[in-house]
Amino acid sequence: QVQLVESGGGSVQAGGSLRLSCAVSGFTYATYCMAWFRQALGKEREGVATIDTNGLTNYAESVKDRFTISKDNAKNTLYLQMNSLQPEDTAMYYCAAKSPWCPQPIITRAFGTWGQGTLVTVSS
Repeated sequence: QVQLVESGGGSVQAGGSLRLSCAVSGFTYATYCMAWFRQALGKEREGVATIDTNGLTNYAESVKDRFTISKDNAKNTLYLQMNSLQPEDTAMYYCAAKSPWCPQPIITRAFGTWGQGTLVTVSS
């Protein structure tokens, strides 16, 4: 059974940091494009970052130089390190997977496998 389970969300003040994790099971994780998306209240889901099978990364402009996507193939876990968080980063964060390549730009409809999300709240 394919399963993506996010964790690590929480509440932080502006300027703080969080690290999200996504535990992956049920498929050959290393051969998939993995991604983080987010959806703020009342807004459409947007792509945040992707990492491909070779470890190449791509970021939305709004998070570039603040967020870092990474993965540990041995642990079947995807991460999103978020630094210098701002109130506009408040959203539900989702991990997602697709095979085999990562789309550019990071479009929601290209991904067919999703986690349940973890909430990040940044206060000013």
